[in-house]
Amino acid sequence: MAQYESEHTQFMRQWLAQHPEELEVQKAGRALWWDKAPQSPEEQQRLKESRIPQKPYVYR
Repeated sequence: MAQYESEHTQFMRQWLAQHPEELEVQKAGRALWWDKAPQSPEEQQRLKESRIPQKPYVYR
C-alpha cells in the first residue's frame, strides 16, 4: 500500500532535484535562525546573572 504524498511535497521534491543549490541556501538559513553555537561557561554565567526574576502571576 502506497503512502500518501501531497502535491506540494511532490512539487518540492521535484524542484529540489532540479535546483540542488537551494539545499545549501536552506542549510544556511537554518544555521542562521535555529542552530545555536555552544556557549562558554563564562557566557552562560553572564546570561544567568542578567536575567530579571519574573513575578509568579504576571497579569496583575
